[in-house]
Amino acid sequence: MTTNSDRTIGVGVIGATGFIGTPYRRELRDTQGVRIVALCARRRDLLEQAKIEDGAELITSDWQEVVDHPDVDLVVVATPDKLHLEPVLACAESGKHLLCEKPVGADAKEARVMWEAYRDQPQLATYVPFWTRYLDMFIRAKELVAEGAIGEVRSVIYRWLNPRPPSMPLTWRDDPELSAGGSIADVGSHSYDTIRWILGEEATQVLAHGGTISQPKPDLGSINLAEALDWTKSDKPQSPDSRKGGTFDYATISWEFESGVTGVLMVSHATHLRKGFAPELELHGSKASLGVDRMRGIVSIAQPDQLPEIVETPAEHFGNRFSKSVIPAVRIVMNGEKSDHPNLEDGYRVQAFTDAAAESARIGHWVKVQSKGER
Repeated sequence: MTTNSDRTIGVGVIGATGFIGTPYRRELRDTQGVRIVALCARRRDLLEQAKIEDGAELITSDWQEVVDHPDVDLVVVATPDKLHLEPVLACAESGKHLLCEKPVGADAKEARVMWEAYRDQPQLATYVPFWTRYLDMFIRAKELVAEGAIGEVRSVIYRWLNPRPPSMPLTWRDDPELSAGGSIADVGSHSYDTIRWILGEEATQVLAHGGTISQPKPDLGSINLAEALDWTKSDKPQSPDSRKGGTFDYATISWEFESGVTGVLMVSHATHLRKGFAPELELHGSKASLGVDRMRGIVSIAQPDQLPEIVETPAEHFGNRFSKSVIPAVRIVMNGEKSDHPNLEDGYRVQAFTDAAAESARIGHWVKVQSKGER
């Protein structure tokens, strides 16, 4: 007799050939008990190759065909941010389990609509891939905070700098018609989720400064991020027109949490803001301070008036994220149990924060985070 613990899960991927969808498919192919059934993308040439790689039954440019396929149990939505809403709502209506990339919607209003579509269907799993939660060094940092190693957390500093090559062409992430908020919504969502997960509380208000600080970039039209990165390594035989991107590629965000914890977050994709000069995350408590340095792979604690001492050297690697995290979480829900994985509610609460940060950057004032108290 086949149970939910050993039955094969059929997967459909929307946005199957992009920078995110491609490695997701690779991990899915290597996950036991999973079969890739249907693929959707806008470019037929890439879809044909993906079909060969995955052995998929269906390739299409119409996402509805993926959702409607009877053998698809789990749908992965990995399209640009502002193209998530309709497929996600269709998945909820069709009774499909869901993994939706972050940020989950064009804004927090859309994210809440998606969450509400699934909220009263506990038999359906939703998964939002806030992968930082699954790194050993951040897991250990959370444990140390819970153990009281640094006392009561008072302030937080987070730097998420992801510099892009100076000659990298524009992609949809630079397009305000497709991106929910540039770097604020992209890497800012990972950063904020990590903090709220460690502290177990939400921000109440934010004050941000942000903009587009990178130089104009080549415009090659509709290409994905992998192709843009490959172009930077080529001989560049053509000299295309260049223009500035239209989304935030830098922001510094101050916040206050419910308990009074204060913090500052810097996010960037600008070329000249390079990483590795300081710990990515600092948690400053009443007894000591804790640092997480991803570049060096260390977790350190500094006692008052002393230099930091290394307390952990966990490796930074995810392994197969679908095998280790996503598919087990889906099976837990299929078995009628609760899982603590990040879901659409987390996606909504995170996007309420990034929306507030983007609004603050536009108007130059403190902005309330609207998800506070809505539990």
